[in-house]
Amino acid sequence: MASTQHKISPSEAIDPLVLGLDVGSTASRGGLYDAAARPLEGPKAKVPHAFTTAGDGTSEIDADAVVDEIEQILEVLATPEFKGRIGGVAIDTFSASLVGVDSAGHAVTPCYTYADSRCTEQVRELREELDEAQVLQRTGTRIHSSYLPARLRWLAATDRARFDAVDRWMSLGEYIHLRIIGTAVIGTAAAAWTGLLDRRTGAWDEAIVAASGIDVGSLSPIHDPDDPVREVSAGVVKRWPALAGARWYPVIGDGLAANVGVGATAEGTVGLSAATSGAMRVLLHQIPEQIPSGLWYYRVDARRSLLGGALNDVGRVVTWLDATLRAPDDPGAVLAADPDPATPSVLPYLSGERSTGWAAGARATITDLSATATADLIYRGAMEGVALSYARVADSLAGAAGGHARQILAAGRVAADLTPWLQVVADALDADVRHVTNKRTTLRGTVLLALESLAPDVERSEPDIGATFAPVPARRGYYDERARRYQEVYAALVR
Repeated sequence: MASTQHKISPSEAIDPLVLGLDVGSTASRGGLYDAAARPLEGPKAKVPHAFTTAGDGTSEIDADAVVDEIEQILEVLATPEFKGRIGGVAIDTFSASLVGVDSAGHAVTPCYTYADSRCTEQVRELREELDEAQVLQRTGTRIHSSYLPARLRWLAATDRARFDAVDRWMSLGEYIHLRIIGTAVIGTAAAAWTGLLDRRTGAWDEAIVAASGIDVGSLSPIHDPDDPVREVSAGVVKRWPALAGARWYPVIGDGLAANVGVGATAEGTVGLSAATSGAMRVLLHQIPEQIPSGLWYYRVDARRSLLGGALNDVGRVVTWLDATLRAPDDPGAVLAADPDPATPSVLPYLSGERSTGWAAGARATITDLSATATADLIYRGAMEGVALSYARVADSLAGAAGGHARQILAAGRVAADLTPWLQVVADALDADVRHVTNKRTTLRGTVLLALESLAPDVERSEPDIGATFAPVPARRGYYDERARRYQEVYAALVR
C-alpha cells in the first residue's frame, strides 16, 4: 500500500477515522488517521511542554496543564466536517507517570515522570525487603526509581498529608480521560509499566501493590487494547459533536506505540527509539516463562508481550551537549567521521540508569580526557556512549530473543536530527540499522493498535524506510575496546 509519509485529503480517507493523541516528554501531539493508518491533511496539532527538573532528581509536569493541551488539540482536530467519520480516539503517554487524584477527581499531586529519581532510598529499602529476582519474574520489572512501588513509598515518607489526600492513583493518560470523558481505565501495557501488574494473569499484583503502601481499590480497571470505553460524558459530544459514537481506547505507553509505529511487530525485528529517552524492544507473540535481569517485560494482552530495555538519556544528552559545550558547527560531520582513539569515554547517565544495570543513582562520567580532547571529540564521545548503552541492551535482547536481531528499525527525534549518528549505532551494535523516516511514528503506532479492533479487515499502509547503516568491519576493534572501557569504568564507579 502507499507510503505513510505524505498526508492524504479527507476525501481520500477510508473510514473509520482514528483521532490519535500522543503525550511525549517535550510536547503533546495529535492527528487524524484513516483506517489504513494514513495521516490526514490539516492543521498542525502540537503543544510544546517541558518537565520541571531539579538537581535532587525532580522530574514533574503539571497534569492539568497537559489536560488543557489535549483539549486544545481536540478543538483543532475534532471539527464538524468529521462528524460521523471518527470511530475511535486513541492515546499514548510517556510511561511510568503517576498522578494522585482526590475523591472529587482533581489532581492533588504533580505528575511524576519516569525520570524522577528522588525515591532512590525507597528503592534500596524495597530491595532489602523483597526478592528482586522474584519481583522481576512476577511483574516483568525491576525495583527501580522509574516504577511506582518506590515512588509511592517515597511520597508517603516525604509528604504524608498529600499522600493521604489521594483517593485514586493514575497514570497521566488515565487522568486525561477522567477529566475529559469522565471515566478512567488503563491499558494492559501501561499497567505493566507501573511495576504493579502480574505479568502472567494481567491483573494487579496484590502483594506488590501492598508493598507500595496502597491498595488495589485505588487503581483503575485494566483493559486490553481491544477493549475501549464506549460510554462517555455527555459533555464530550456537546463540545465536540464530531466525536459522537467514538470509542475511547485505553491509554497505552509510548514504548509499545513506538514499536508498532515503525513496523517492529514481527519476532526478531527490533524497534530502536531515539528521542528524549530511548529504548530497544521486540514484540513477542507469547508470554515467556523467564525474564532476563537486565531487561523489562510488559504484557500487552493475553497473547503478546513487549521485551526490551530503556535508556533515560538520549535526546537529553544532545540537549545537554548543545547547552554546555561549544557545539560542533556540523554535528553530523563529527558523527560521520572515522573513530578517533583520542575520543573520551562517556557514561551518559544524566538522570540515572535503567537498562541494563538499573542503577537509579548513576550519574554521567567523562573519562580518558586529555589535553588533545576538543569539544567535537567530547561531543562524539558522549554520543558513542549512548550508542554503547544501546549495545548493552542489544546483547541482552540477543540472549533472550533467540540470537542476533534480524532487523533493527530506528526512529525518533535524534535519529531524524542526527541521522549520521545511526552509523555509530550500527558500528557499536555490529548490526544493520534501518532508518524509519516517518514523522510521529509513536502516534501512528497508537492509531494502529486501535485499528486492530476498529477496522481489522482494512490493509494498512507501510512505514517509510530511508537509509540502511551497515557496520564497518574495520571499526570492530575500536568499538570492542570502547565497550570494554565502558564496562571497566561502569564497574568501578556505578553502584
